[in-house]
Amino acid sequence: MIDVSRAELPVVSVIIPTFDRAPWVGEAITSVLAQTYPHLELIVVDDGSHDATPAVVRACGPELTYIRQAHAGVSAARNRGVEIARGELVAFLDSDDLWLPGKLAAQVALLQQQQHIQACYTDEIWIRHGVRVNPKRIHQKHSGWLFEPSLPRCIISPSSIMLRRTLWNQLGGFDETLPACEDYDLWLRLTLTTPVVLLPERLIVKRGGHADQLSRCILVLDQYRITALEKILAAALTLSQRQAVLAHLVQKCRVVAQGAHKRQQEARWATYSAKAQRYQQQLAEALHSTEIS
Repeated sequence: MIDVSRAELPVVSVIIPTFDRAPWVGEAITSVLAQTYPHLELIVVDDGSHDATPAVVRACGPELTYIRQAHAGVSAARNRGVEIARGELVAFLDSDDLWLPGKLAAQVALLQQQQHIQACYTDEIWIRHGVRVNPKRIHQKHSGWLFEPSLPRCIISPSSIMLRRTLWNQLGGFDETLPACEDYDLWLRLTLTTPVVLLPERLIVKRGGHADQLSRCILVLDQYRITALEKILAAALTLSQRQAVLAHLVQKCRVVAQGAHKRQQEARWATYSAKAQRYQQQLAEALHSTEIS
């Protein structure tokens, strides 16, 4: 690890949040320490693990900063890591994912060559239950202004992004009130602010299928996407962006309402049915504004 005060090239602060991931986190740490780009600091934030995570992290050696906090969620863990970070660039790695050795070097080179670019991300290798799988067409990555392509679902993985610290400070970090879809929320704010460049090389390995993933533990993820969309609706949007957000709110509210109806959750059904109707009316008004103009 480097003396960050003497680095001439930009220092990358790498944040690994973890919670009860003893079987995985050691490999994630090893993949960071194996990076060909040497100007980095690694911060592991343990969000109150009950398993052997502390011992696994400490066994990885002194070339990292280990923080343990009371359980507060992945957003709080990531934010805490960035709070103490000293690098000009910030990158995240989920504790069940891996980086290929050239990941940081490729992203730093791009950001050094294109100083106007504030953030970049890479393509991915997907592993499910130990088997490599091909992402579907709906998960295709894009480069440039990504706000509207990001509305249906996350196309940026936390493990793939690198952004300038100045942009992070402007965005304000992950929303700690969201138990899930906190990345979707932040990427909407980010992609509304600045273009994001895609490095087409597959430089991260996303390992899925295990029981503790949020996407498996939380039944109705769309309710948190709805919260994120409602937040972004208050931002300074163009008319076409507002129409796109409203269209996705209508669609996602209907999905949640239909699911609640099937489960006989009448209060939830009523809430999201009313939301769908309200946003449908706002969408009709926004479309009418386009016709008039």
